[in-house]
Amino acid sequence: MSSIHASAIIDPSAELGPDVSVGPFTVIGPDCVIGAGTTLGPHVVIEAFTRLGQNCDVRAGAVLGGPPQDLKFKGERSFLRIGNRNLIREFVTMHRASGEDAETIVGDDNLIMAYVHLGHNCVIGNGTMMANNVALGGHVTVENNAVLGGLVAVHQFVRVGKLAMVGFYSKVVQDIPPFMLAEGRPAAVLELNVVGLRRAGIKAASRAALRRAYKLLYRSHLNVSQALEAITEEEEEAEPSDEMLYLIDFLQRIKGGTSGRQDDRPRR
Repeated sequence: MSSIHASAIIDPSAELGPDVSVGPFTVIGPDCVIGAGTTLGPHVVIEAFTRLGQNCDVRAGAVLGGPPQDLKFKGERSFLRIGNRNLIREFVTMHRASGEDAETIVGDDNLIMAYVHLGHNCVIGNGTMMANNVALGGHVTVENNAVLGGLVAVHQFVRVGKLAMVGFYSKVVQDIPPFMLAEGRPAAVLELNVVGLRRAGIKAASRAALRRAYKLLYRSHLNVSQALEAITEEEEEAEPSDEMLYLIDFLQRIKGGTSGRQDDRPRR
């Protein structure tokens, strides 16, 4: 049985799954879907066209699905889609996308701490962690199992690779490759995320190959093109590694873009 506080306001068109808990003074807008087992704390606002998955926990004051802060937005229908088992802490804001039927997407099993802001058209993977006051501009992608420290600000269209970690109070204006540790204003890669790789169960041989790639990219006198060529040649002679292939593909997409970012901007 669902538990809905008497002071909550729920639009008749909203769909609530079984065992949903809705706290006092929470508002659920039109055309929203709340998955089974999800808990909404007090004073939560779920705005139109939000899809919230199963067994999520949304704490006090969060606002999910607000219209995008984008001058191109003209009131068209767009969505915020949030997966399952996400913990969304106090006063988090997530905006739906800009563009007809476009989506802001959040995957599964993410920990999103207090006062985090996700801008329009962001894509968040699975198992990420964002500490307090992280701010993501529009069209930011955060891949699986990435970690963003407190007060990190990410420029629009930037991509943070999987199993990357960005340190506290960093300003991220270029893509952060997967498996790396980055920090600073602007953020720069400082080291390989060895601890994260071990916790993720990445094999020792793959970690060693990533270490060699890191040294070629960031501790040699090679430019990115030269380092990529050296890494690719080395990988052709070694046992294939999914992690190395992923890193090479990510770097090649950066090389094909502009301003240190992959060229995946929407065309107007």
